[in-house]
Amino acid sequence: MANQEHLALLKAGAVIWMEWREKNPNLEPDLSGVDLYQANLTEANLSLVNFSVANLSYAKLTQANLSQANLIGVNLSEANLKNAVLADANLIGAELKGANLRGADLGTAKLHRTNLCFANLIEANLIEADLSKANLHEAELIEAYLYKADLYQANLSKAHLNGAYLLRANLSEADLRGADLRWSNLKGANLAGADLTGATLTGAKLAGAKLTATIFESV
Repeated sequence: MANQEHLALLKAGAVIWMEWREKNPNLEPDLSGVDLYQANLTEANLSLVNFSVANLSYAKLTQANLSQANLIGVNLSEANLKNAVLADANLIGAELKGANLRGADLGTAKLHRTNLCFANLIEANLIEADLSKANLHEAELIEAYLYKADLYQANLSKAHLNGAYLLRANLSEADLRGADLRWSNLKGANLAGADLTGATLTGAKLAGAKLTATIFESV
């Protein structure tokens, strides 16, 4: 249950919320389970906030600071998170279908089993993020930074990864069927057991990649 005082402060507007956050820098606001459908929280300081199982679908969160936030099971489908900061945030099991995360900072974020299908992650920072078993079907990951990201058993079917930086990423047993990997950097990546059926690899860098039991069948 959300703290009603915290919720009232958030709804009071950006100025009041920011002043309160500045006076209480170490407090972790509890907004768990709240319904903030279509809320406008642009550039808000939401670091350390507990948004677990909250409804933030279609919310406007461009350039918002959600670093280290608890977003377990949150609904952020179709939310606008362009250039938002979600570094170290916990998004395990979150719903981000169709969300706009272009240029967002998701470095070391926990995205295990997160639904990111059709999401826009162009040029997003996903360095060392945990995306194991995440659903990234048809996600836009063009020129995304996925250095050392964990994509074990992730669904990347038909994902657009052209120009993506996947150096030393773990893609073992990942579903990459029909994925666009043109000009991507897969040097040292672990592709053991991955399914690349129908994937496009023109210009991709695969030096040092682990390809044990990798499937390369054409369609």
